[in-house]
Amino acid sequence: YSVGNPQSLVLWEAQFGDFFNGAQSIIDEFISSGEAKWGQRSDVVMLLPHGHEGQGPDHSSARIERWLQLCAEGSMTVAMPSTPANYFHLLRRHALDGIHRPLVVFTPKAMLRMKAVTSRVEAFTEGKFASVIDDPTQPDPESVRRLVFCSGKLYYELAAEKERQGYTDTALVRLEQLYPLPHRKLGAVLERYPNATDIRWAQEEPANQGAWPFLGLHLPELFPERMSGLRRVSRRHMAAPATGLAKVHEVEQAEVVQGAFA
Repeated sequence: YSVGNPQSLVLWEAQFGDFFNGAQSIIDEFISSGEAKWGQRSDVVMLLPHGHEGQGPDHSSARIERWLQLCAEGSMTVAMPSTPANYFHLLRRHALDGIHRPLVVFTPKAMLRMKAVTSRVEAFTEGKFASVIDDPTQPDPESVRRLVFCSGKLYYELAAEKERQGYTDTALVRLEQLYPLPHRKLGAVLERYPNATDIRWAQEEPANQGAWPFLGLHLPELFPERMSGLRRVSRRHMAAPATGLAKVHEVEQAEVVQGAFA
């Protein structure tokens, strides 16, 4: 549909993020490398529910690490918007920017029910897609010593912990677009917090999964002076995307949230 009618906005949504696994060969052949292999351009949008919500290994991960491993030469856009307005503007930009490449969006189901995940009407009518969102609490840039980058619903859990503990030396920055990396906006954030020497990437996923294998390699290369000591906050290395026990999930999630500030 997306190739046959380039003017249409075609979205394919998985019931859970991992449900795309059976289509991996199609993704490898026609989505991630369709232009490089066949000269075929597609604007197809793949919506993949993703987030560690205690529902077990098969309903937790859209395998961010696999998508990012396939990304090169501007082949796809990979994003995880954290607000309704930013999600809207992401789709709007994709439909109107004139760049024909697939869009992969990770959409945590838990955010459908979070009261904090809202946007003002003006954010839809006047705003535009933000690939990087700085800390909305606007901490004093000179006093920030710890800079925590994250994506998705984890931000809201980190923000709640930051408020609960009263941390004033920490800024939480959301990376809404994982690929292509918005290096200019990331650079502007680093310049905003010149005294931040403790820089971390926090994610829900295990250490060998999620965005870390990609970001842990590329961010220090892009910003060698500031991110050479980039630290990871995550679950341990795991063979499965998540535990199958709800109580274990709760303990692991709490460790990630607290570990971002430890």
